Amino acid sequence: MKNWKLVSIIFALLVLLLAACGGEDDVKEDSSTTDDKATEETSGSEEASVYPLTIAQPEGYAEVTLEEKPETVVVFDFGFLDTLDSLGVDVTAVPQANVPTYLNKYADEAAYKNAGGIKEPDFEAIAAMNPDVIFISGRQADAYEELSKIAKTVYVGVDTTDYMNSFKANTELAGKIFGEEEKATAALEEIDTKIAEITEKTNGMEEKALIVLASEGELSAYGAGSRFGVIHDVYGFKQSDENLEVSTHGQSVAYEYVLEKNPDILFVVDRDAIMAGEGESATKSAIENDIVNKTNAAQNDNIIYLDPEVWYLAGGGIESEKAKIDAVLEALK
Repeated sequence: MKNWKLVSIIFALLVLLLAACGGEDDVKEDSSTTDDKATEETSGSEEASVYPLTIAQPEGYAEVTLEEKPETVVVFDFGFLDTLDSLGVDVTAVPQANVPTYLNKYADEAAYKNAGGIKEPDFEAIAAMNPDVIFISGRQADAYEELSKIAKTVYVGVDTTDYMNSFKANTELAGKIFGEEEKATAALEEIDTKIAEITEKTNGMEEKALIVLASEGELSAYGAGSRFGVIHDVYGFKQSDENLEVSTHGQSVAYEYVLEKNPDILFVVDRDAIMAGEGESATKSAIENDIVNKTNAAQNDNIIYLDPEVWYLAGGGIESEKAKIDAVLEALK
């Protein structure tokens, strides 16, 4: 009997000891799980933050480091403004006198501030805004030094010699700076799909194309690697003249030149349509003269007038690039 009582006592003590060990293990496991979650959350937070963000710049422009996400944003490049608008990024100020129609909300002085002219920034007004960042392109090159004294100034002009990669890099940069990387990626994927539609049609196409900018009755021709060279370099149209000089302002040509090169498709960027304001551009009547009307393009009704707002003013933006592709796809029908 005494032995039985002793065994019962020992058994009870063992149960208590095992329960205590189990509880301690549970505590350790819970603590370990909590620590793991905290580590994961901390790690995820670190991965989500891109700041401080250092931005490399082209030659002539100083490297920029942004310490945090900019809130007061001045944008001079309309292509980049287009991209920021597409990504839903708030902008503080733009050069309001020249805003493209499809971005016309930025011309509302009650909603946005005026940063001056597209080539003549209002330095005093911009300084009063105390911006966190200023985005510029080639049109503001002469103002870069003065603007960089006011705030971090980032060059976002598109490199015409490597157009799509440059445009994509700018779009990805916008997404990274403002935490909209997923939207930027989705937009670029959509554009790639649209480009594939064009190249599917141009691949193996024998017709040759010429691109001209029309301004006050004068013509400038553009080839591969030029300002409008995306038509050849990316969309895949063959050139009617493979020896055009690569220049920002194109190669000055005469109407006789157009007839000599005899393009099957003539793309026309009508600068006068922008400069004329509310007036009517005379480019169409000037282009379709007795000389140009002898070309294959005119004979086959293949003179294509491109929207100057997306080709001349705001190229290199998400919406403008979509609009370019849609216009060319329509022309190919």
